[in-house]
Amino acid sequence: MDQHWSLEFLDLYEMGFQSDLSENEYEREGFAKTEIPISNDVLAEHKKIDHADCIVFIYPVWWSDCPAKLKGWFDRVYSLGYAYGHNDNIQKMKTLKFGLVICTAGHPNEFLAEIGIAQSMQTIFLDDRLGKDLNIRKC
Repeated sequence: MDQHWSLEFLDLYEMGFQSDLSENEYEREGFAKTEIPISNDVLAEHKKIDHADCIVFIYPVWWSDCPAKLKGWFDRVYSLGYAYGHNDNIQKMKTLKFGLVICTAGHPNEFLAEIGIAQSMQTIFLDDRLGKDLNIRKC
């Protein structure tokens, strides 16, 4: 059966993704100044999301969250008017049907659940960043 798959692999370090908010981005996001344009590198990430049926995140757990580079990706890419809020001049982020999160934690799942880290990871990464409606299998 021909599935017509198309894959794109992104390494935020390899592509030199700037994870820190610029001063303009801080003004735009922090003070809802949506007249400040979104930078081209972030618009390129929006386009990738808009063309995806599924996004896979692979990362090591860092203080019960993802590493700063990936956190910065969310900070910049999940921008006001795209991932949240409203602005009629900006196309909204589409709702993905599928997602996969693979992370190494250095501890067994049972221990992470016992100390509350597993719930924290689910709340922040899965529920907040990826959305509760996304079809994610939790292992």
